[in-house]
Amino acid sequence: MTATTTASTELAANRRDIRPGRIIAWTLLFIGGLIMITPLLFMFSTSLKTSGQVYDLRLIPAAPTLDNYVRVLSDGRFMQWFFNSTFIALTVTLSNVFFDSLVGYTLAKFEFRGRYFIFLAILSTLMIPTEMLVIPWYLMSSQLGWIDSYWGIMFPGLMTAFGTFLMKQFFEGVPNDFLEAARVDGLNEFTIWWKIAMPMVVPAISALAIFTFLGNWTAFFWPLIVTTSKELYTLPVGISSFSAESSIQWELIMTGAALGTIPTLLVFLALQRFIVRGVMLAGLKG
Repeated sequence: MTATTTASTELAANRRDIRPGRIIAWTLLFIGGLIMITPLLFMFSTSLKTSGQVYDLRLIPAAPTLDNYVRVLSDGRFMQWFFNSTFIALTVTLSNVFFDSLVGYTLAKFEFRGRYFIFLAILSTLMIPTEMLVIPWYLMSSQLGWIDSYWGIMFPGLMTAFGTFLMKQFFEGVPNDFLEAARVDGLNEFTIWWKIAMPMVVPAISALAIFTFLGNWTAFFWPLIVTTSKELYTLPVGISSFSAESSIQWELIMTGAALGTIPTLLVFLALQRFIVRGVMLAGLKG
């Protein structure tokens, strides 16, 4: 009885010691989260204001209106930019999932001369800033006639060193026994990769797809350089040009930015468990 009472007392004391720390941690987390989402809330709030209320810093508009959304969505240019970003982001994402997975599987599961040199060469490209690659990309696009085209926007990102590294690390964890059993059954290597190995690295595929989609959806620098006609602008570039044309209409600029942000929020809310799981497993594999 005495031992039980002592244990209960110690447990209660530990709880009292831990509780203040948890309260402080949750308070700091809440304050940090609030600071991070305040610009986002202000953007959506401004998109619901009239031109006379733009400089009112209240997050809840006095007279919210959807007229700004009607005006922006009725502009055919915005819908074209939205389509361009969607098409480019989806195409590049599918290309990354396919090619990065295939290369990562090859580097992880096949023994051949120069394998590690190739892998190091791929990783070395991660150390080169994107700004240093823009000139070679542009010269290549110009020589091949890709300037001001969908292909010119997409080709630098159709395969990535990060995706190859991520998939290689995960494929190394796939047991070779499964692959050998498939070979004994007469499956070719492509079928083994597609039907045996790929289903075993779904978290990595999900993380790669999500990060690739979001990265291409928000890409600005390269699409700005390689496109000249407004019909091929992506959403970030289009909103930038839209803001230049409507420099005093902040409510329309914020509305366009809000509409461009909504798809990324929906992707995150729908697939956040895959994002967290993929990042956690990638850290463990790395």
